[in-house]
Amino acid sequence: MPGVGRWAHNALMSEPRESFTDEEYAFLRYARFGELPSPVRPEDRTESTETEPPRGLPEPVGDPDEWILRNGAA
Repeated sequence: MPGVGRWAHNALMSEPRESFTDEEYAFLRYARFGELPSPVRPEDRTESTETEPPRGLPEPVGDPDEWILRNGAA
């Protein structure tokens, strides 16, 4: 294996020898994810708005005025 300095260099091993065709990639996507759902028609689309706070975030702690001072906001 070729070396760079005193470390082994394995760039030759990480390069693929041949690439897949578009048809082969399409088959691999189908094999992994199955049939894709049909696209949503423009007349079936609706606008959505978030009304609840994001889940998974901790609740803010402390006084909001204190955080304004800590963050340097005026």
